[in-house]
Amino acid sequence: MPLTQRIETAIQRAIATGRGGLAPTRLAAALDYATAPGGARIRPTILLSVARACGDDAPSLADAAAAALELIHCASLVHDDLPCFDDADTRRGKPSVHRAYSEPLAVLAGDSLIVMGFQTLARAAAQHPARAIALIDALATRTGMPDGICAGQGWESEDAIDLAAYHRSKTGALFIAATTMGAIAAGQEAEPWEELGDRIGEAFQVADDLRDALCSASDLGKPAGQDDLHGRPNAVAALGVRGAVARFDDVLGGAIASIPACPGEAALAGMVRAYADRLVPAVARQPVPGE
Repeated sequence: MPLTQRIETAIQRAIATGRGGLAPTRLAAALDYATAPGGARIRPTILLSVARACGDDAPSLADAAAAALELIHCASLVHDDLPCFDDADTRRGKPSVHRAYSEPLAVLAGDSLIVMGFQTLARAAAQHPARAIALIDALATRTGMPDGICAGQGWESEDAIDLAAYHRSKTGALFIAATTMGAIAAGQEAEPWEELGDRIGEAFQVADDLRDALCSASDLGKPAGQDDLHGRPNAVAALGVRGAVARFDDVLGGAIASIPACPGEAALAGMVRAYADRLVPAVARQPVPGE
């Protein structure tokens, strides 16, 4: 089964549990709205690609891990868009959840998706309980404090920002979760896969900075120019467009070089390269007047 089909089936199965029974209909609808149609699904794709490279001997557990990770990511987008954070009107080319369903329901939808992510892993634990416990711990570590996306959002409320820690937790955390959880789901040690996730996360952050600076809202499916608007530190402001592209290429090369030896090493390297090449807008590689 193609990875995209595995991912979508697992996510739909998880969301169905939240829409079942005697549930608030608008909140149930908001859960579906927040997760479908999805974006690139790059984090669960990386997770399943790592699991496949490591043998993928427990595909149902890997699928649950992929769904759980994407649910956490979707929850973070719902919360990021809220008026108290980015106050974004659109996401993935449609009104953000708080615009479509109200701010209270957006808060509840994000909370529900977080809980659902961990519940999805717990319900898949029967055949491989030790792996499932490790997956739950890995996902929690990269979701909360001090090394998760909650910490990343928290840095934006500090007077002084540790830029490396900010990027590693805000953007890198779920990529580290993707690579380590893929390994865990396939019965491998997580630690050797952390560097790959960290480097992919850094590359993604640089590419995101470039897209935010150079692309339009219609291209992105969400508001553009948010880094300048909110005064956030970013690679384009620090390095310029050419410097940011060079940094992206350097980090990506390091990411591919860091892939641990495994049966599917070459295929995984190809997937990382293919995904990464689509992240940087073409205009970023064109000469920029004045630089």
